[in-house]
Amino acid sequence: MTVAGVGAYVISEQVLGHETPLFAAVAALIAMGFTKEPRLRKVLEVAIGCTLGVLLADMLVLGLGTGILTAVLAVFAAVMLARFLDSGSVFAMQMGLQALLVVMVPVPADAALGPFTRSVDAVVGGTTALLVTLLTPKDPRGEPVRELRRVAEEFTLSLRETAAALRSSDSRQAWHALIRARGLQSQVDETSKALSAAKELTHYSPAHRRHRHYVRRIEHTAEKLDLAVRSLRLMTRRAVSTIDHAKLSDAGTLELAGVIEQLADASAQLGQAASETGPGFDRWMNTARDSLAAVATGLHPQRLDIHDLEGEALVLLVRTMVVDLLEASGYEHDDALTYLPDL
Repeated sequence: MTVAGVGAYVISEQVLGHETPLFAAVAALIAMGFTKEPRLRKVLEVAIGCTLGVLLADMLVLGLGTGILTAVLAVFAAVMLARFLDSGSVFAMQMGLQALLVVMVPVPADAALGPFTRSVDAVVGGTTALLVTLLTPKDPRGEPVRELRRVAEEFTLSLRETAAALRSSDSRQAWHALIRARGLQSQVDETSKALSAAKELTHYSPAHRRHRHYVRRIEHTAEKLDLAVRSLRLMTRRAVSTIDHAKLSDAGTLELAGVIEQLADASAQLGQAASETGPGFDRWMNTARDSLAAVATGLHPQRLDIHDLEGEALVLLVRTMVVDLLEASGYEHDDALTYLPDL
C-alpha cells in the first residue's frame, strides 16, 4: 500500500508534471485495500471504480461548476457506484470522500488537462496498484496452503473425536465432533477464496506463473476435501444416533472406531502433503493414498462385525467419505471405487 500510494503520487508529479496529484495516491490506496491477499480482479474493479468516480465528478464540475448541488450529485453518484462494485461500507465512504474532494478542491490553474487532470491521476493510481499486485515478490501458495492445512487438521480432529466417542459410547463427545465438522464450512470457504486469489496471480503475473501447476493440484485436493467434509457431517450425525440407540455390538464398535482412527491418520497425511511445495507433496500424497486404500478394502459391514441396519448405514457413510478422500489424494472416481469391497 505504501509503495502503491507514494509511487502513484511520484509518477503523476515527476513524470506527468501534475501539481499535487492527490487523487493518484488516493486511488492507489483504495484499490489496494487492506486484505491478507489482494485479489487481482478486486484491485482492477476498484481501480476502475475510483477512476469512474473521479471522472464522473469531473464531468459534473465541468458542466455545473462547483457548489453544493454539484457536491450532492457527485457524492450520491459515487456512493451508488461504490455500492454496485463492492458491498463494503468503507469503500463507499472512500469513494464518496473522493468525489467530494473533486468538487471542493480547486483545479490547479496550470493543469494541462483542466478538470480532467484528476481523472488521469486516478488512472495512474489504479494502474500503479494493479502493477504492484502483479509484481509483489510474494508466494501465492502461502495463504491457500495455510487454509487447506487448517481444514485438514480440523477434519482429522473431528474423526479422532468420533472414534473416541464410539469407543466410550459417549454421544456427547460425538456431538462435539459434529459441531467441529459443521464449523469446518467457513474454513473451506476461506480456502476457496485464497485459491481463487492464487489462481489469478499465477495466471496473470509473470513472477508467479511457475506455481500454476501446484495451485491447480491443491485446488483439486481442496474441492474433494470439501466433499469429504460434507460426508463427515453426515457420518458424525449418524454416529450420534447410533451411540444413543446402542445399535453396535462391542466388537463392531471397536472395529469401526479403529477404521475411523485410521482415516484420521490418512487425513493428517493429506494435510502434510498440502503443506509441501516440492517433492514432499508427491511423497506424502502417495503415503496418504496407500493408507486410504488400505482402509477402503475393509469397509464391509460383515468384516467389521456389524449386522444391523443403523450400523450398516454408518458404514455406507464412511465408504462415501473414503471415496472423497481417495479422490482428494489424486485418484479418479472410478479408480477409487475399485478399492471398496462389493456389498
